[in-house]
Amino acid sequence: MHEESRHRALVGAGIALTSELNLDGVLNTLVRAAAEIAGARYAAIGILDDSGEGLERFITHGLTDEEVRAIGEPPTGRGILGLLIDDPRPLRLHDLGSDSRSVGFPQNHPPMRAFLGVPIQLRTVPYGRLYLTDKRDGADFTEEDEELVGLLAAQAAVAIENARLYERSTAWSRQLQSLSELAVVLAGELDLPRQLQLITVRLRALLNARLVAVALARPDGTLRIEAATDESAVGTVLARGTKSAAVLERRRSERVDSVMTDPEIDQAIAGDLGARTELLVPLLVGGRPLGVLLVIDRKGDDPRFDDDDLRLVETFAPHAAVAVDLSRRVARDVLTRAVAAQELERRHLARELHDETGQSLTSMLLGLAAVESAEDRDAAVVAVADLRRLVVHTLHEVRRLALELRPTALDDFGLVPALKRLGQSARERTGLNVQVETRLGPDRLSAEVETAVYRIVQEAVTNVVKHAQARHLSIVLTRRGDVLAGVIEDDGLGFDPDRPVEGIGLIGMRERVELLDGRLTIDSTPGGGTTLVLELPLP
Repeated sequence: MHEESRHRALVGAGIALTSELNLDGVLNTLVRAAAEIAGARYAAIGILDDSGEGLERFITHGLTDEEVRAIGEPPTGRGILGLLIDDPRPLRLHDLGSDSRSVGFPQNHPPMRAFLGVPIQLRTVPYGRLYLTDKRDGADFTEEDEELVGLLAAQAAVAIENARLYERSTAWSRQLQSLSELAVVLAGELDLPRQLQLITVRLRALLNARLVAVALARPDGTLRIEAATDESAVGTVLARGTKSAAVLERRRSERVDSVMTDPEIDQAIAGDLGARTELLVPLLVGGRPLGVLLVIDRKGDDPRFDDDDLRLVETFAPHAAVAVDLSRRVARDVLTRAVAAQELERRHLARELHDETGQSLTSMLLGLAAVESAEDRDAAVVAVADLRRLVVHTLHEVRRLALELRPTALDDFGLVPALKRLGQSARERTGLNVQVETRLGPDRLSAEVETAVYRIVQEAVTNVVKHAQARHLSIVLTRRGDVLAGVIEDDGLGFDPDRPVEGIGLIGMRERVELLDGRLTIDSTPGGGTTLVLELPLP
């Protein structure tokens, strides 16, 4: 090719490169133009990966599809190719195969002799290498070839940068659109388990991840995986001091490129999850921590995520956090309404039992008294006396039931008198030695807290009477600033908290505590008694 034609080809190639936004299109244009300008039979371009040490793409020109298939896997950057990666300077060789630094050609590779290698870089940032072999006239590549191809490589670096930026912006736009659609879907879904599962499935697809999980914070400072794309991960507890808990405490996202070398990672849990890399992004609402999004291992040869992946999850996390918080608020509101309705119904039943049934039984007693005063047979007198005793007993039971359903002392005088009456009633009925000690101060607590504490203690007393076979029961309630602390302890049979006795009401007790953002700890061993520790924040 004449000199003028080569320069014209260089200008044309530059125009073609700047008008192409697809990266593969840029690379194919580049290898064709380089081969034409330098008069080379073969050309190839290797694009460096993010580490700058290996080849992400390797595109050839001059080889047929059959030859490419016969050669097999593309080069990995050894020999002369590796030299050009490590030492980004132009290189010309008379005979590529005979150079001492060459590792030779793979099987089915055509022979190549003359060689020209030129770096592709922009502002000292390396993007890849351009390789040319075998001048068509059989000569070696010249200094002028090197100069012209070097100019083409400089233009190519700008084109590659633009194509990469375009690809990233396009991908980011698609991802943002997907995230926006997911946020809309989440806003319309109020069932928390379905919300969490939707989050994990969609994020896994967006990030091409192997595993995505949502771990929600618990009152004791641990986190529990509530949803995951792998069901076996659900239920995993992440203790205090682990990476997930630390990320939530610091309220800052983190990218872990190597799980094995991170000292905060719980290696046992990481092993169970098969994790090699992680993205950890906190779920926050108004600065309040809810949990952590865990994204584990990108699919493919390199499991690491990049900064764009982290930003994507960070962009989505606020939407997910708001959705989770809203779902919880709705569920809490439903539970609050249900509990309020139960309490209202109990008040109604208590009033009915006291006013209606009590009055009826009293009328029966008056009628029986009239019968007893009349002259009648001795047997009738005995029967009437027995009936009278039965009615008296029934009246006492109805009154006791009314007090248990809704003690008037709780409404009229507050929590402390109601609890003391509850303890006295248990002593009178069962002989259980019940000690009630309170240090709550002179001010009454809110009706919501008083009702919750009374029901929890009432359930605990019922459990001890029915199941524990205890002799002593201690109930201690203390107010410590803005927290109500309680300890309920018995010397009964105990049980295994992980396998509770059916019907002892622990679920209902926990629900009441969680409704008030409190904490309930159960310590019990078979034969060693049971201790319940209650903590409730006070409004």
